[in-house]
Amino acid sequence: MTQKLKVLELFAGVGGFRVGLEHANKDLYQTCWSNQWEPSRKSQDAFEVYDYHYPDSENINEDITKISNEKFEQMDADIIVGGFPCQDYSVARSKKHEMGITGKKGVLFWEIIRAVNHIKPKYLILENVDRLLKSPSTQRGRDFAIMLAAFNELNYSVEWRVVNAAEYGRRQRRRRVYFFVYRNDTPFAKKIDDKFEVDVDNLLEDDTKYDDYIFSEGLFARQFPIKKEAYKNRHAFYSLAEDIVEISDNFSGKVWNTGIMRYGRYFTMDTQPTGEEAPIPLKETLQAEKDIPEKYYIDDENKLEKFAYLRGPKKLNRKSADGHEYTYAEGGMSPYEDLELPSRTMLTSEGTVNRSTHFLKVNNRYRLITPVEAERLQDFDDDWTRYKKLSDGSVEEVSDRMRMFFMGNALVTGVIKRIGIELEKLI
Repeated sequence: MTQKLKVLELFAGVGGFRVGLEHANKDLYQTCWSNQWEPSRKSQDAFEVYDYHYPDSENINEDITKISNEKFEQMDADIIVGGFPCQDYSVARSKKHEMGITGKKGVLFWEIIRAVNHIKPKYLILENVDRLLKSPSTQRGRDFAIMLAAFNELNYSVEWRVVNAAEYGRRQRRRRVYFFVYRNDTPFAKKIDDKFEVDVDNLLEDDTKYDDYIFSEGLFARQFPIKKEAYKNRHAFYSLAEDIVEISDNFSGKVWNTGIMRYGRYFTMDTQPTGEEAPIPLKETLQAEKDIPEKYYIDDENKLEKFAYLRGPKKLNRKSADGHEYTYAEGGMSPYEDLELPSRTMLTSEGTVNRSTHFLKVNNRYRLITPVEAERLQDFDDDWTRYKKLSDGSVEEVSDRMRMFFMGNALVTGVIKRIGIELEKLI
């Protein structure tokens, strides 16, 4: 029997990574630890939902920055997973030449690096919004390059891909960047070294040998196939500066939606999916009409007019904080969702009266999506977020608003399932 892989789930939410990996192979992936903390909130609903489903693991409900190095060292995790918040990752040196972080919100990625430094897992699977690859707007790609350099310093390689879930047979047009990070002494890493004749002491600036990795050998290539050519011939090979602060100050390279970093050099390419997998249309996600409570239907004329306004085209005169006047223009969108298409990306504001909310017209009645339908869009089981377990052990129902918030924050667990299936093959 294959030895279980112990998993630490960071920024766990309601368990998206764990759900996906267990759907891939529950006998292989054993999540032993999780951490979930919602800052600035008295109520820790997401943690309580996670704890309701998974009382068997050590679930830590505290700020990740408060978890000690010693605590991390006690975790012999083979894999770290997590969808960490997207923030500013610029770095600077203090007067004592210690690495620091510019801005309060930049610490969260570095907490992952701290955990890696003390746990030394074989693999990581991470997720973030795709705009990370172009962040910040004033120095596009810098933040991602800093991440690559940070993993390189710890002797890891990084493979990445932007995946639109609907382009690979799922229900939602949700684009996210996924990372597969692996330690350079793992059998998979050594196999790649042998196959591509990598001489660590004499790396050649030859990007042609990376085509096979991008198109066929890498984890993402196998589970999320792409066309065998760079889109608009966009591809490039870069060497990362050894000093992360130098990268922060001077990075000027490119980062496209696909790539691989090994030994301080990375190859990146703009790629397109093969288009061979049909998405699941929204109509197949909807619950049976008899199961829809009346509270999700909208008959109020004022609310209907509000949705019509929000989804319509508009030009508004606005004034900035410094008094500058400008015109804000917004194009129109369909008056309600096309049920023949996969859903649009779900946001944390889902279910409120705003432009991003999914607004349905079914059998000549208007309504919002239900929490169960929101869960289906992220490939969770029906009613996954319905209950939570409080600190005293009692169980309560979760509000609709929080259930929608959870799903807007979650990931498509079907994507993680496919990553888990391929990781099992690679190891």
